[in-house]
Amino acid sequence: MSVASNETSPVSRRLLVLLPLAVFLALAALFLFRLGAGDPSKLPSVLIGRPVPDTPLPAVEGLVRDGKPVPGIANADFKGAVSLVNVWASWCVPCHDEAPLLMQLADDKRIRLLGINYKDQPDNARRFVGRYGNPFAAVGADQNGRVSIDWGVYGVPETFLIGRDGKIAYKLVGPISPENLASTLKPQIEKALAAPQS
Repeated sequence: MSVASNETSPVSRRLLVLLPLAVFLALAALFLFRLGAGDPSKLPSVLIGRPVPDTPLPAVEGLVRDGKPVPGIANADFKGAVSLVNVWASWCVPCHDEAPLLMQLADDKRIRLLGINYKDQPDNARRFVGRYGNPFAAVGADQNGRVSIDWGVYGVPETFLIGRDGKIAYKLVGPISPENLASTLKPQIEKALAAPQS
């Protein structure tokens, strides 16, 4: 009667040693592939093609434009006009960089700019707008960030393009820059403007 040996063969030992290395190399290759897989500002949104979330927001206290109080945001604001909704905050450094471009977009009277002021103090929001100008027809105060979650916001700034039908047509993650304004955002705006009203 022979007793089974507890020793493993040299080939089995070599496989056991190489297995973790092979798994590590496979994961490293996958991460490297995904890292170079594209522009992070093109994160997909499940809200594209869907109506804007039913998330009315109160006005930012004391915010004015042309001497009149700037209203908050209501869902009725999204019907019948092509709108850009910019999620911003005074403490957001890239928001300062994109502010002049938002003023430029506000000159296009075919579209309406609305803002969601994210986790900000009213005094700071007013100072921000006082420094750069107010491109927004309406600004809602999202002080606890709950509404931005409903919109699928990853972080500030983010900009949503809303068609005349009240549905989200496009989402830009990150700041508006001269490059993405010319190459992406303006063509998307033109596409939304050309779409038949339903």
